[in-house]
Amino acid sequence: MVRAGLTSAYVSGVSSAPLPAIAIVPPAVGDIPEKKTRRKHRYERVGWVPFVLCHCIMLGAFWSGVTWEAVVLGVVLYYLRMFAVTAGYHRYFAHRSFRTTRWFQFLLGLAATTTIQRGPCWWAAHHRAHHLHSDTEKDLHSPRIDGFYHSHVGWLFAGNGETDWKRVQDLAKYPELVWLDRLCFVPPTLAAIATILIFGWSCFFIGWTVSGVLVWHSTFLVNSLTHVFGRKRFETNDDSKNSLLIALVTMGEGWHNNHHRYMNSARMGFYPREIDLTYYCLVVLEKLGLVWDLKKVPERVLEEGRRADAERAA
Repeated sequence: MVRAGLTSAYVSGVSSAPLPAIAIVPPAVGDIPEKKTRRKHRYERVGWVPFVLCHCIMLGAFWSGVTWEAVVLGVVLYYLRMFAVTAGYHRYFAHRSFRTTRWFQFLLGLAATTTIQRGPCWWAAHHRAHHLHSDTEKDLHSPRIDGFYHSHVGWLFAGNGETDWKRVQDLAKYPELVWLDRLCFVPPTLAAIATILIFGWSCFFIGWTVSGVLVWHSTFLVNSLTHVFGRKRFETNDDSKNSLLIALVTMGEGWHNNHHRYMNSARMGFYPREIDLTYYCLVVLEKLGLVWDLKKVPERVLEEGRRADAERAA
């Protein structure tokens, strides 16, 4: 069954010729299993040990001290890296919701690798699989199936380190993106070293590490909590919900039920009152000529949402 608004054609961001459509067919309502005994997963040390160590590194701030420069750098890097994930990895690479040049495409991917969420092809492939199997046993990070811990961070270390290249053939044709994917830990390592050499240890511990960990957990909340808490405007075939709080800390990603209703849109806050900082930034970049063809939400979907809100308020 293909629900209206979910069949997705991922269009090349650097060519006027459309690529073959990649259909994402969500599960039928009856296919979503009831909550049952959670599966047991084996978490690989090669993944979770470095993850834990990154959290421990933050304690170095007690040795270096905290400076205003470090705090300012942390705020700046938080929003820059959050935008790289939300606009780059998510809305561009996973959903192709706007178009851009090849060099800016690479820049988005390069910036997003500094969040240490692997490469653009890996991220897009796993996210497309999530939409295909959302809240079923094939979903990699469903709190309905596997609970909070696994959907928040555990799934990252449960044997999911390989890129499913068949899901991202539209991205795999760019050698520079394949390079970023295979050497995804090189850019953040070099950026961390540069932070120490240019700004000092306090900026490394606070400006780089603390802000990076906050970016991790803020984006992970979209997987773990927006399928549990919030308001469900649209009747989708999963547990996705909208959350203003998560939207604020993730630059708009918290409007998750909206997104699961129509994932092709560059805007996740469908209505004016729904704050979506990523979309506002994309509009600015569009005016500067760096991106274009921002995909809009169809009027039929907006009207569907208005009716749902009116019925709820009645």
